[in-house]
Amino acid sequence: MIPFNKPAITGREEVYMKEAMLSGHLSGDGEFTKKCNLWIEEKFKAKKALLTTSCTHALEMAAILADIKEGDEVIMPSYTFVSTANAFVVRGARIVFVDVRPDTMNINENLIEQAITLKTKAIVPVHYAGIACEMDAIMELAKKYNLIVIEDAAQGVMSTYKGKYLGTIGHLGCYSFHETKNYNCGEGGALVINDAQFIERAEIIREKGTNRARFFRGQVDKYSWVDIGSSYLPSEINAAFLYAQLENADLINSYRLDCWNTYFKGLKDLESKGKVVLPTVPETVMHNAHMFYLKVSDLDERTKLITYLKSRSIHTVFHYVPLHSSQAGREYGQMNGEDNFTTKESERLIRLPLYFNISLDEIQSVINELNNFYEV
Repeated sequence: MIPFNKPAITGREEVYMKEAMLSGHLSGDGEFTKKCNLWIEEKFKAKKALLTTSCTHALEMAAILADIKEGDEVIMPSYTFVSTANAFVVRGARIVFVDVRPDTMNINENLIEQAITLKTKAIVPVHYAGIACEMDAIMELAKKYNLIVIEDAAQGVMSTYKGKYLGTIGHLGCYSFHETKNYNCGEGGALVINDAQFIERAEIIREKGTNRARFFRGQVDKYSWVDIGSSYLPSEINAAFLYAQLENADLINSYRLDCWNTYFKGLKDLESKGKVVLPTVPETVMHNAHMFYLKVSDLDERTKLITYLKSRSIHTVFHYVPLHSSQAGREYGQMNGEDNFTTKESERLIRLPLYFNISLDEIQSVINELNNFYEV
């Protein structure tokens, strides 16, 4: 059996988790949490990084920092995970969905401006598969209309756009360290703050609305409730596991890219014969091999292919059902303009097994079975 995913384990996770247990500090913001925050700040040249319990919570913090309120509008692609929308819906916002580009499955930057109204408060680009959105165009629009850009870089840790790490380009960025991501701690995330005006309030929101961080720095003589917030701190056990992953980030990234390139080269012949469409990586992007997907002719063919591969003990999956077509999506948002590509392209997409512990021989087995399906 070749599963779709196995969480990466690099070797020192257990050692660090034991260190955390013996430290006597298992709650948030212990030494391993601080090490993870510092690693992100130094590696990605971020002004501030705050580890969170999930990317969902990082997005929720970003929504509070962006001062999202009842009646505000937030622009994002429909082709994304529910957390991207939920974080803003719980603040009272209405979601304005924009069609994707068929080449990258990212939000079509050329359609954003027509979705902007007087109620628009933020743009949330989602870097699908670790491939960057066209951030220059998005940031120019944000500046023109005085909007906040919150990058959903859940899948984009270690990817770059024109040399800048994803999550560090917008005003705020959100990472995921879920077990399906390149670097994981089971459940975890991080908020990356690139606009210094948000740093102090972010610390307060993350600490249940208290100024506890200022207290521990000796800036106030006692801490108290000063703002809204929640408990967004991960435990030290999670942070310890994650730190072992971050220490090996370059190793993980390099091997995943080898796996991705093996798929790409091995399936190029299928593409040249018009059987499948392979991912597009723009020249401005250095991706992180978060996933390898291909597109087939239609939904029916995808269903048959998934069933065939399952019969060969290969687990493959499709991805999001577009949010604008869901029950909650219709209630809390609407599609701006035409859905020319979001639904059609999402129904063609199939994700292949790709994880740190997969072997190149296993990848070749998947390639062979794909060729057998199409009888090449």
